[in-house]
Amino acid sequence: MNDWYLFSLIALVLFGLQRFLYKVSAEEGCNSAITTLAFMGTVTCLSTLFFLFSRGTINNTSFLVGISIVNGLSFLTGTLASMEALKRIPATTVLPLIRLNTLLVVLFGIFYFGDKLSMYQYGGIVISLAVIITLARFSPALPSAGQRETGSGIVYAAVALVAGAVAAVSSAFAALSVDKLAFMALSYLFGTVFSFALYHRRAFTGSAVMVRKAVGIGICIGIINFAGFYALLHALATGPVSVIIPATGLYFVIAVLLSVVVYREKLDVIRFSALVMTVAAVILLRL
Repeated sequence: MNDWYLFSLIALVLFGLQRFLYKVSAEEGCNSAITTLAFMGTVTCLSTLFFLFSRGTINNTSFLVGISIVNGLSFLTGTLASMEALKRIPATTVLPLIRLNTLLVVLFGIFYFGDKLSMYQYGGIVISLAVIITLARFSPALPSAGQRETGSGIVYAAVALVAGAVAAVSSAFAALSVDKLAFMALSYLFGTVFSFALYHRRAFTGSAVMVRKAVGIGICIGIINFAGFYALLHALATGPVSVIIPATGLYFVIAVLLSVVVYREKLDVIRFSALVMTVAAVILLRL
């Protein structure tokens, strides 16, 4: 088995668990700001410690700082938007929709790198657009959500989609140019700072029990993300980006299936069709 392929599979599984914990945070009514701060802080600490122990070196400092800021801000935006979307519409709708950021990554490759696509990949793009339209038109709300909440949930999911694409592209650039652990440490440090600056006035509101729960979930997300993100960067540094990004993009299937099993979310005809179409689109985009 190729080294990059093994690390892609590891990233796939870990990212699926991470996204499911977003759902857990939403279901438990946790403050997204607290969960995100704990998550970002955990990855920052782990990345810094591993970088110091590895005695890595930092080259091209200005590029490292710049790409870390872009990645940290885009990932934070995507994380917060994902959690807010999950509070308004089901995970079986949110996660496939967000995962279609693969489409944006492929389009970036076409216009920036001049990638040549196969007919399969063009087919994947068409299916991806069909999924977006289908979910936006027929997305069911959570039992407690009104029409306005459903609409805002779609908007949050769309924001997470775009932010995820920016994070993926910046990660690819970083994996090829700078020390992976240094990039992770700086990226999540900036994400932590941005998160605290955005929510510091109301981040730790609520009962002590809820704060501890949100922090605990955030730390778990951070540990899982640290391992998954490092595996992804390692894969991107040694393998083809056009295959790795779509392949690891299948993580949403794990998160959706866990949501169905644990929270009894129903897969109606529309959402099941969208799920199948999304899997087909992601697979076609890698051919």
